[in-house]
Amino acid sequence: MTGTDVQKEAEDSGPSGYAAARLRLLTEETRSGPPRRAALAELTDEWLTGLFAAGAEGLRGASLVAVGGYGRGELSPRSDLDLLLLHDGGDTKAVAALADRLWYPVWDLGLDLDHSVRTPAEARKTAGEDLKVQLGLLDARHIAGDLGLTASLRTAVLADWRNQAPKRLPELQELCAERAERQGELQYLLEPDLKEARGGLRDATALRAVAASWLADAPREGLSDARRRLLDVRDALHLATGRATDRLALQEQDQVAAELGLLDADTLLRQVYEAARLVSYASDVTWREVGRVLRSRAVRPRLRAMLGGGKPTAERSPLAEGVVEQDGEVVLARAARPERDPVLPLRAAAAAAQAGLPLSLHAVRRLAATVRPLPTPWPAEAREQLVTLLGSGRPTIEVWEALEAEGLITRLLPDWERVRCRPQRNAVHLWTVDRHLIETAVRASEFTRRVSRPDLLLVAALLHDIGKGWPGDHSVAGEIIAKDVAARIGFDRHDVTVIATLVRHHLTLIDTATRRDLEDPATVRSVAEAVGSQGTLELLHALTEADALATGPAAWSSWRGSLVADLVKRVSAVLAGDAPDDPEEAAPTAEQERLALEAAATGSPVLSLRAQTEPSAGQEPSGDPEPLGVELLIAVPDQPGVLPAVAGVLAMHRLTVRTAELRSLYLPDGVDGSVLLLDWRVAAEYGSLPQAARLRSDLVRALDGSLDIAGRLAERDAAYPRRRGVVAPAARVSVHPAASRLATVIEVRSQDAPGLLFRIGRALEDASVQVRSAHVSTLGANAVDAFYVTGPEGAPLPGDEAASVARKLEETLRG
Repeated sequence: MTGTDVQKEAEDSGPSGYAAARLRLLTEETRSGPPRRAALAELTDEWLTGLFAAGAEGLRGASLVAVGGYGRGELSPRSDLDLLLLHDGGDTKAVAALADRLWYPVWDLGLDLDHSVRTPAEARKTAGEDLKVQLGLLDARHIAGDLGLTASLRTAVLADWRNQAPKRLPELQELCAERAERQGELQYLLEPDLKEARGGLRDATALRAVAASWLADAPREGLSDARRRLLDVRDALHLATGRATDRLALQEQDQVAAELGLLDADTLLRQVYEAARLVSYASDVTWREVGRVLRSRAVRPRLRAMLGGGKPTAERSPLAEGVVEQDGEVVLARAARPERDPVLPLRAAAAAAQAGLPLSLHAVRRLAATVRPLPTPWPAEAREQLVTLLGSGRPTIEVWEALEAEGLITRLLPDWERVRCRPQRNAVHLWTVDRHLIETAVRASEFTRRVSRPDLLLVAALLHDIGKGWPGDHSVAGEIIAKDVAARIGFDRHDVTVIATLVRHHLTLIDTATRRDLEDPATVRSVAEAVGSQGTLELLHALTEADALATGPAAWSSWRGSLVADLVKRVSAVLAGDAPDDPEEAAPTAEQERLALEAAATGSPVLSLRAQTEPSAGQEPSGDPEPLGVELLIAVPDQPGVLPAVAGVLAMHRLTVRTAELRSLYLPDGVDGSVLLLDWRVAAEYGSLPQAARLRSDLVRALDGSLDIAGRLAERDAAYPRRRGVVAPAARVSVHPAASRLATVIEVRSQDAPGLLFRIGRALEDASVQVRSAHVSTLGANAVDAFYVTGPEGAPLPGDEAASVARKLEETLRG
C-alpha cells in the first residue's frame, strides 16, 4: 500500500481508519527514520484536517496549528500531539464545540494530547510568560483552517523571540543547565534519557531556538545527523516497548539495537554517545557565542562614547607561538601557518588548557583542515606540549573535547578510535572509556609533585585503559599498544618500558592490597618483581590512586588508600634490599594483644566496637573525614567454624561487612594456644548498631552450635523477599597457586548480598579446609574476597584438591 493509499484509508474511514493506517505505517519494514516520521505527521495532518472540516462548518477565523515536535513534523510512534486551536475571538461557543470535535477522537484512540485554545494575543501573552510555550510556538505549523491567522501568529512569535532574545536566551541557557544537573550527561549514562539528558533532543531543540533568534548559530556540521540518530533510537524504543518513553533502559537495549539493525547494545550505546557528544559540543560552542555577543552588545555603546564612534578593535593577547587570546577564547595568530607547523594543534591546546580558556571553533576547524601530520617519532616539542596539556587539570577536558570533535585526537593517536565513546557496563564507572582516560590524566595532574617523572605518569594515565578496545585482558593488550604509542610520541627505550609496565600493572597494587595477604612475603615479592624499580613503584602508586578516583566514588576510600600505601611501603623495602617480615613476626597492636590474651584466658570470644571516622595509620588527615563505619575487633580461641559464625551473626543483626581481615595471632611466650583475630569494618543496613554484649552472646551460641544461623537467615529471607533487579553475573571462584608459599589462595568474585560471607565460610568449613587468613572487600555491588586456606595439617592444598574446593564453592554460590 502506498503512502497515498494509507492517507485515503484514513480519510475514508474516520478514526478507526486512521488507527488502521497508522498501525500499517508503523509496521512497514521498508519505511523508518525521517521518512516514517514525516509520513506519520502527514497522515495525522490529513486525519485532523478532516475532523476540523467536519466540525468547523460555517465557522470563520479559526485554524488548527501543530506546535513542538509535531510542528517540526517529527512524530515518533508514541509521540503526543501538540495542538493549538487558534481563533480570532469571534464565535467562542462554536470554537468550544469545534475543540470537542477535535480532542475527543484523539483521546478515544488513546493518543497523548497536549492542547490549548487561544487567540493570537493570548498565545503571545502566554509565550511571553512561559518560555516552554514560546519554544513550542517557534515550530508552529499550519494544519487546517485560516492560513492567514496561523501565518500572522508565526510572524509575531518569531518577531517577539528575536526582540526579546537578550533576555530570553539566558533564561533558556539556565533551563538547559538545570535539566543537565537533574538528568546527567547523555554521552556517559548507561540508561540515558534520550530527550532530557544533556546532549539529548531537548538540547538539539534549544539550538534551533538560538538559531531562530538570529543572535548566534550552532555549528551545523554533523548536527542534523546526530539529531536524526537520536530520533531514530527513540522511534525504535517506542516500537520495542509499546510505550511513550524516552529512557533507554538496560533491559530494552538489545531489542532496540535489533530494531535498528545494529550488532548489539554496545554498538547502540556508542552511536547514542557519539550523537550526544556532538550535540553537547555544539551547545557549548553556541552558548559561548551567545555570551560573547551579549557582552559585546552591552559594552559597545560605552566604547563608542569613549572612542567617539567607529568599531572597536578586539584585543589580542599572545599565549604561545601562533596562538593568541581574543574575546575570552583561544584563536590562531594572524601570522600562524598550520600547514607549516604540525605541532600547532598541541601547542594551541596546551596554551588554552594552561590559560583555562576554550579553543575557538574556527581555530580548531582551521587546524583540522590544514595541519600536516606529525613525523614519527614526534619532535620533542610535540611531546612536551602533550604532557603540558595533560597536566593542566580540569581545563584539559574541554580542550580535549574540542580537538576530538573535529577528529584531531584520532589523527594524533589513531588507537584512540577504539576507545572513543566506548561504554563501560559497570556501575562503578561513571564515564565512557575515553572520558575515563582523560579524567585519570586530570586526577594524575594533582600528583605530579609526588613523582620524579610526571611526564611518564600523565602519559600512562592517558593510556592505561587503551586496551579496552581489544579482545582479552585489557592490561595485556594495553601494554602492547602503549609501547607503540610511547615510541611514536618520542620517548626513549627506557621510558617506553616504564610506560608499558605502568599500563600492564595499573591494577596490580589495588588488586593485591585488597585481595592478598600483605603479611605473606610471597605477595610482596611478586609485586616487587612485576614493578622492578623504586621509580616505577612511585609512578604506579600515583597512577593507581588517579585511576580509582577517576572511576567513581565507589572505587577509592581511605581504607583502600591505606592498604595500597602499606603495600607500597613493603614493596619499596624489598626493592631496597630488605626482606619482608614473616607473617609470624608481625606485631599486634596493644588493643589486639589485650583482646587476644583475654580470649586465651577465658577460652571464649571477646570483642570491641569502635567508630572509625579518623584516617588510618600512615594516612594524612583530610579536612572532611570519610565515615568508615565501625571497627569490630574480635579475638577467638583458634577453633573450626569461626568465619561462618562471625559472618552469620553479623548478617542476623543486619550489619553490612565493608571490609574483613582474619588471621592467626601467636601469643607471647608462656601463653598456650593461638588466637584468631578478626579486624572488620561494619555498618548497620538501617537503624542503630547492636550492643557489643548482644553480639558476643550470639557469637558464643553460634560457636557452640546452639544458634541456628542458617535457619534464622532463611526465615528472614522468606519473610522479606529481596526485590528483583538487574540479573548479576554468576559468581566466579579461582585458585591462585603462586600467590603464597604458606597457603592456597582462593579468590571469590560475586554480587554482594546479605549473608554472602556466611555462605562462603560455611562452604569452606564443609570442605574441611582451614582459613588461615581472609581479606574481604566490596566495590559497589561487587564483592572480591581472598581466602588463604590450608589442609588439616597446615600445609597448602594439592592442586587437584584446591580446584575441587573452588568448584564446590562456586556451585554453592550459584545455587
